[in-house]
Amino acid sequence: MTTTLCAALFLAVLLVLPALGAAKEDAVPAAGERLTEAQVARFARVALAGITREYPNKPGQVLVGPDSLQSPRALHPAFYGCFDWHSAVHGHWMLVRLLRLYPEWKDGRAEVMAAVGANLTAEHLRTEAAYFDQPFASAFERTYGWAWLLRLAQELRSWEAEPGRAWAQNLRPLEARLVALAKAYLPKLRMPIRSGQHTDSAFALALFLDYARATGDDALAALCVERARTWYGRDVDYPIAYEPSGHDFFSAGLNAADLMRRVLEPAAYRTWLAAYLPGLATGNLSSWAEPATVEDVTDGHLVHLAGLNLTRAWTLRGIASVVPEKDPARARLDALVRSHTVGGLAYVFSGDYAGEHWLASFAIYLLTDAGLTR
Repeated sequence: MTTTLCAALFLAVLLVLPALGAAKEDAVPAAGERLTEAQVARFARVALAGITREYPNKPGQVLVGPDSLQSPRALHPAFYGCFDWHSAVHGHWMLVRLLRLYPEWKDGRAEVMAAVGANLTAEHLRTEAAYFDQPFASAFERTYGWAWLLRLAQELRSWEAEPGRAWAQNLRPLEARLVALAKAYLPKLRMPIRSGQHTDSAFALALFLDYARATGDDALAALCVERARTWYGRDVDYPIAYEPSGHDFFSAGLNAADLMRRVLEPAAYRTWLAAYLPGLATGNLSSWAEPATVEDVTDGHLVHLAGLNLTRAWTLRGIASVVPEKDPARARLDALVRSHTVGGLAYVFSGDYAGEHWLASFAIYLLTDAGLTR
């Protein structure tokens, strides 16, 4: 480990421990490790503050006339908070996941239940679904917001107790609308969008595929597998050195690798991975070897790099799950997951809304192994 990386990780630990109520380095949450009730409450408070905060807000809509100029809450009565629609969606997903996974959690649970329930009403979600039928709205939040909405739907369907079942039923019109839009759009996309930001195709396909398999939508699952094989199946020697760009919160290369381990059988995947990332065998992982640092947490684009650490960690963890434990690459991957987890968590509770409206969701996705499936 380089001196620079050691210094960065030491600083990250100093920053993240007070925020999580930890007293020593080994108390920093690790991916897959069960959170303490205090940690759950801390993460939940950040998301709760976001899903009920209407402003500042970036609507992202196409104005088709004077009637388009409405408040965020009027346009999106369920997902008006968290600065933008997709962040509101994954803020709700995060809170639902914590409610489901931590039934013993008490501190703040009632407030979360009340706020989520007030937003996820049948009437509100019918309005959300109808929004996509307006002129120029069918591409709204394509495909990043769609992916998070289906992740929320999958989470609710997995929660067999109330109020999860009621909220899942309320969500069905919007869920069905976005599934139909995805099935119509994906066959027309001739080539993938490789991006470190919202439009990345591999991230969306991974969440679409998880949703399709969990809900038994064989048609969507087959479409996702076909698109993944067509778009990424022949990729070789991914140019790691070209990442990251300055505003990235994804690694397009790692997203593709994490998608393909869902698509290929383990032996076939390891063959594909060896050709796709030859540096994994030698340890030459270039810019992926160290977590990114954020120069200004108040800048909404620069703080994306904090999210990059978290998404790198969950994709690297996904890749590692298919690499045998005795393979030297496994130890490299596990070390990178840990360093990027610490490096990402350092910014989750920055005190500035630019990062706090979304980073906790990414942290919970990583820490609770939300995407660790095949």
